Amino acid sequence: MANKVNGNITGIKNTTLAELASLYDVKVSGDEFVSFEILSFMAQMTAALNREILICISRDGRIIDVSIGDTGKATFSNVRLVRNTDRLSGVRCVHTHPNGDGRLSGVDIGTLKSIKLDSMAALGVKENGEMTSFYAGFIDERMGDNFSTVIHGPLRPYKLPHATLLGEITLADNRLRTSAFDSEETKERAILVGMESGDGYDALAELAELAKTAGAEVVHSHMQRKRTIDNATYIGSGKAEELSLKGSELRADLFIFDDELSAIQIRNLEEILGARVIDRTQLILDIFAQRAQSREGKLQVELAQLKYRLPRLLGQGVILSRLGGGIGTRGPGEKKLEIDKRRIRRRIFELEEEIKEVTKQRELRRATRDKNPTPVVALVGYTNAGKSTLLNLLSNSDVTAADMLFATLDPVLRQVTLDGGTQILLSDTVGFINKLPHDLVNAFRSTLEEVKNADLILHVIDASSDYFETQIKVVESVLASLGVTETKRINVYNKADLLSPDQKEEFIAQKNAVTISALSGKGIDKLTEAIERELSDLHTQIDVLVPYSKYEVISLIRSEGKITEEAHEEGGTRIKALLPTEVLWKIENMLNR
Repeated sequence: MANKVNGNITGIKNTTLAELASLYDVKVSGDEFVSFEILSFMAQMTAALNREILICISRDGRIIDVSIGDTGKATFSNVRLVRNTDRLSGVRCVHTHPNGDGRLSGVDIGTLKSIKLDSMAALGVKENGEMTSFYAGFIDERMGDNFSTVIHGPLRPYKLPHATLLGEITLADNRLRTSAFDSEETKERAILVGMESGDGYDALAELAELAKTAGAEVVHSHMQRKRTIDNATYIGSGKAEELSLKGSELRADLFIFDDELSAIQIRNLEEILGARVIDRTQLILDIFAQRAQSREGKLQVELAQLKYRLPRLLGQGVILSRLGGGIGTRGPGEKKLEIDKRRIRRRIFELEEEIKEVTKQRELRRATRDKNPTPVVALVGYTNAGKSTLLNLLSNSDVTAADMLFATLDPVLRQVTLDGGTQILLSDTVGFINKLPHDLVNAFRSTLEEVKNADLILHVIDASSDYFETQIKVVESVLASLGVTETKRINVYNKADLLSPDQKEEFIAQKNAVTISALSGKGIDKLTEAIERELSDLHTQIDVLVPYSKYEVISLIRSEGKITEEAHEEGGTRIKALLPTEVLWKIENMLNR
């Protein structure tokens, strides 16, 4: 804001602020990087206040921002969020270091790169106001999505090589323009933040995988010691200030928190951190938005997104200005973020009605399937446990199976004939995950009904994970919330090729457990045997000769079971069929009458 001193102005007299604001009236000449008079004035004010002073100079020589920091940092509100992909920002910043050391800090260099400043310069100032050394940094060559830097210094403040420093700005701008044509789209740089749970579970490792799946590059992780959650900033304002420095140093675009944040917490954190803030729920919703392919999946994701965002509308805040894109903003509902609550509620109602219609169609297809005695076997498990790889192996399919979280989102159904001749319908479902958003579970409830109606559940477990026991508990908890507690199940310990012999024996010794490698196929024969064994109590293969005089038996078999072979012989019709066990007595009674 013009003629206003920004930053940490608490406790500073109005007369002092007015003196600093007079810098806005000064113009730097075109042949100077920064004048000695300006540096002298900044040094005097730094000594008087014992705080950093920062100014930003435009290319036409105007001072466009004057800010006060503390003894260790200064911020500049007017240009902090400037982003350019193929050119410099057109602003050079000069600030003081009250400790007398003019060398650029990691935060200084990170800010230079992040905002693509023309230059970041620092002046060392002693307690008595004496100027020591002057350093100026410039962006150099692009290295992937990073940059090297050129540092000039130590320089004498009263004899700066102005032509050289100004020339470096031109060189840096040309380098950036040239490299922009060759560089790929860069990933968002993310810092992860979590709170210790006390159970030894490495939540940030999983959050890092989620961030990677969403397309971010994790540049730093911070795990806060377990403490009372701060209602205003989740981690406390002091820790948020520390992370702000780290974000500037590492050029972070995004902070991802492992727990669900309130609207107030997000707003306050964004103000302190100077970057976008999303929580775990937004991250998972973003991944689902990228993965959803079917109409039903897209409707469910949009519904979950809107239900999440509705209570977080704060009016004219950062929350409502997310249309610039990035992780946490994608999906079918991204263009609806700025509509008011009334219209959002209307859209939620419309989505719920559409999903009801889709659910009716799903239920009709399920009812048709229920008339067919072919048993349904559902694959469930923690995300990335190997469900899709196993489905591909058993059914010779090509369902997307990748080493990433939520590679499969829409449900998949395949007919499979097992080695023993038993035919089954194999259903692959969305993977579960710790802290799965409540709205997402509700939105996908109709899809997850496939699990509820299954005859047998294969709980696929990543046996190689250090946290497989915690992951098992997560899956069992979700199944319980769906009312799936009595269905028969087999625990399938996948990725057994990564286990030691002792670990394999430990898993094998468990009841209703099989160890396999879905990738190599090892142990699949034992799994199919276990499936047929468990299903044998539900369905039975029959081979019976039905006399021609008892055609009603064949009608019953057709209505209740599935005929696999039918041949006419001299004494009647030879029927081979798969029947629900509970109807066998009806067949026997009718044949013996």
